[in-house]
Amino acid sequence: MRKPHHMPAGRTARTCLGGVFVLLLSVLLCAPLMAAERLKDLGSIAGVRNNQLVGYGLVVGLDGSGDQTTQTPFTVQSIVNMLGNMGVSLPPGTNLQLKNVAAVMVTTDLPPFASPGQQIDVTVSSIGNAKSLRGGTLVMTPLKGADGQVYAVAQGNMIVGGAGAQGGGASQTINHLSAGRIPRGATVERSVPTQLGQGDSILFELHQMDFGTAGRVVEAINGLLAPGAAQAVDGRTIRVRAPLDPSERVAFVGRLENIVITPEQQAAKVIVNSRTGSVVMNQRVSLQNVAVAHGNLTVTVGTQAAVSQPQPFANGQTVVTQQGQVDIDQAEASLINVPAGADLSEVVQALNALGATPLDLVSILQAMKAAGSLRAELEVI
Repeated sequence: MRKPHHMPAGRTARTCLGGVFVLLLSVLLCAPLMAAERLKDLGSIAGVRNNQLVGYGLVVGLDGSGDQTTQTPFTVQSIVNMLGNMGVSLPPGTNLQLKNVAAVMVTTDLPPFASPGQQIDVTVSSIGNAKSLRGGTLVMTPLKGADGQVYAVAQGNMIVGGAGAQGGGASQTINHLSAGRIPRGATVERSVPTQLGQGDSILFELHQMDFGTAGRVVEAINGLLAPGAAQAVDGRTIRVRAPLDPSERVAFVGRLENIVITPEQQAAKVIVNSRTGSVVMNQRVSLQNVAVAHGNLTVTVGTQAAVSQPQPFANGQTVVTQQGQVDIDQAEASLINVPAGADLSEVVQALNALGATPLDLVSILQAMKAAGSLRAELEVI
């Protein structure tokens, strides 16, 4: 009988390690590059842009929730002008008391390469004191551009996402009732000429100015096309040679926008909203070791009623007097050692150790920046 063949232990270990290495290598090769983005996500072609349109119109068919005509005379004037254009003349001195009409502003963006007949969405917003636009219908409204020309006409039934009810002196409102949207509510009447570059080149513009990212974009384009095909004009604009044939240029731009690169990491920045107390910081923020002492100061002003009664048989009257009271309470604060943080998670842990409210954190971050401990750009909005 043949004896079973046993593989040496060392060979078995080497085989297992080799299999693990191949598995890890295949996972790394199949995994997407971290922080890699397409060029279409980092910028756009110069000249390919939206154009804002705006118009003034009327919403009719409201259930008694329209403008109060005594406080919004422009709504009555608009109704009179609209009826006059339709051949309806009102007797002089007619006092219109309308509750189912509201004056609105209609806004939309005309997308690039939009042609006549294309339908786009519009947003309708009340400019009077209408309580709700729910259930209303927008009357034909011309939409004009910055040059005063009409580029689209809007009309249709509105969609309002909010809801409201009232009765017995009580009211309840959910979401916003004075603005709505009409999907495909405007028809394009005039197109805006848009060119994909001029001559033998196009300009690619980054959304955010960054010299490092611009350099990487140039390297990626030259590596895909040919050396010298792309040149950086500045930290935001890259000039790229493109075909002269318009049909070939469209396909060329499609290839260009799908190039994948890894952009440069953004500068460390902390955004502070002083009105709401919101604090947002990116992953590049770091913190140096610093000691912080922060105490709250509370001032309380109140009035206490005091009753003064006369002595017995003094024929006096009871008098109520007001006594003012002011209390100032300052919480004790001791120095807290805030350790240095090299990444965002460590910075968050260090700031949370202070136990400060968001509004207090705004003042602390400003002081840290002045002391040179906060390694980031502090921007207050």
